[in-house]
Amino acid sequence: MSTSLRPWSAPAWGDAGLVSGEAVELDVRAARIGSRVLALLLDVLLQLVLGLLLAALVAVALAALPYGVIDAALERALFTIGLVLLLVGYPVCFERLNHGRTPGKAAVGLRVVSVDGAPVGLRQSLTRALVGVAVEWPGLVLPLLSWVAGVTVMLSDTRGRRLGDLVAGTLVVHTRAATRWRPTPATVPALAGWAYTLDLSRLDAGLALAARQYLTRSHQFAEPARGDLGRRLWREVAAVTAPPPPPGLPEPIYLAAVLGERHRRARHRLASERVLAAAVWPQLGANRSDEPVTAPPAPPPTGVEPPPPAQAGPRVRPPAPAGTDAEMVPVAGTEWTAGRP
Repeated sequence: MSTSLRPWSAPAWGDAGLVSGEAVELDVRAARIGSRVLALLLDVLLQLVLGLLLAALVAVALAALPYGVIDAALERALFTIGLVLLLVGYPVCFERLNHGRTPGKAAVGLRVVSVDGAPVGLRQSLTRALVGVAVEWPGLVLPLLSWVAGVTVMLSDTRGRRLGDLVAGTLVVHTRAATRWRPTPATVPALAGWAYTLDLSRLDAGLALAARQYLTRSHQFAEPARGDLGRRLWREVAAVTAPPPPPGLPEPIYLAAVLGERHRRARHRLASERVLAAAVWPQLGANRSDEPVTAPPAPPPTGVEPPPPAQAGPRVRPPAPAGTDAEMVPVAGTEWTAGRP
């Protein structure tokens, strides 16, 4: 058996591919075949119970009718109506009235949504139910072959969708968080100067998310798996960052320093964009406290003294342009009307 380390790949956590209306990718997991089969089994059990109750009610109602009214055609018609109600009406009604969740999906923590993240519609619920009855479960058209085709599609699809989801344009996602994360560890002061000089241009969002997940969930791992995973992650991060860190510290400390610096730069960039937006469109950048939005100054490099603050001097009114009324020229920071300040 080879003991060489395989290349690490980021876990597919937010793999549902859902994007909100603000163009923000949602961190939502797509439901795979295991959780969906469990939800299906729970729904099938409930459908059997409802079928028995419905059959008992129909039998009582038919027993009260006079002899000779019931024939074979009526029995077959009632049986067909009951199957349609259980196999098609059951999922459609629950998905429409319970926010895309049948009782089985609600127990497992799943929900049916559109591929764009919107709530599932009536047409989509009806389409996926009809396709499921015809070619998936129970599979009225070539049962064995359709079952194999349905399982193959779910295993091969990147988001675990079945045939009904592909036809209806829907997706089943998890509604519960798998675990509670701890806050990301802060950067140690000994690495602050090194982190300030880092080149993070090649550090992509996927690798940064993997490092964040490791730091917030490493307490759930046991040695030696925790240390092995930390070393793998640091090798991936060190290959796309420069310069190398000072030696002698554990790999999670280096990861925390890189993430902390990446977050600091993101906050500074966001604040600069807000200042620019406030300068171009003041109403957009105004806050509730009516205070000007200023970007936080970046910390100076190690060994460089910051420049002294500028001394505030008296305001000087600019000279009036030639050919204009001096009373009409505004002074910076004041509001002027025609003829008077």
